Amino acid sequence: MNNSILVFSDLDGTLLDHHTYSFSAAVPTLSKLAERDIPVIPTTSKTYSELKQIRKDLGLHTPFIVENGAAIFIPVGFFTNQPQGTIEKNGFWIKEFSKPVTYWRSLLDQLKTDFDGKFNHFSNMSTTEIVDATGLSDAQAQLAGAREYGEPILWLSDQDTKIEFLNALEKLGAKPLQGGRFLHLSGECDKGKALIWLTELFESTHSETKYTSIALGDGQNDVAMLNAADIAVRILSPVNEPPTLTKENEVYTTKRFGPEGWADSLNQIIFNC
Repeated sequence: MNNSILVFSDLDGTLLDHHTYSFSAAVPTLSKLAERDIPVIPTTSKTYSELKQIRKDLGLHTPFIVENGAAIFIPVGFFTNQPQGTIEKNGFWIKEFSKPVTYWRSLLDQLKTDFDGKFNHFSNMSTTEIVDATGLSDAQAQLAGAREYGEPILWLSDQDTKIEFLNALEKLGAKPLQGGRFLHLSGECDKGKALIWLTELFESTHSETKYTSIALGDGQNDVAMLNAADIAVRILSPVNEPPTLTKENEVYTTKRFGPEGWADSLNQIIFNC
């Protein structure tokens, strides 16, 4: 039995700097992982449209997980056969875990009277408003707005009202997740379920190999992924406390922010340096 590693990585605030979105500090480690044929699997709240360019920038040709576990995109031919339960589209085999974004937006419409002025959300926001909320460029903001599965919500009111809002969403069957900047509205899907499904696919496709999953993230929407992984790395954030996990063993917390902490932790865990 061979042993190998899968690296599941959040992007914003983890592999990408929270404020600048730079990943320059992680480039040497990304190169070392590529040399060892260790897949780095972006696992993010970002959209498919955003990941098309980001994967090119990062030099990645691996599967990736979008919109907080709503779907997994696998390049056609990455595995010998098309995985069961996937559809083929735009050169990818896609495993979907969520209803389309139009469904979740319809739930928000039901709450707009009771919570008037308390929140905004991507489909209701202009490109300029998304830029102001995220720090993205105009072009990047347009890609971020191209949601297919879940809807990011910008909360504008106090914490007590937010709790009422979350309870109302859950009564409608939604599962809101708190990210670094936004609440993310989707169904019974999360990064952890996607991690488990993809890890099992790797192992069933490469039956002679045992994979160790390493997950890295900085926010509450990363908790399910961190708990599901064999090794969890909590990336220190300049804006949020480290996420609280139920997992007790093999949990690390970095001493540096974002991509610096990302590189430090993987160098220590994998390369012993």
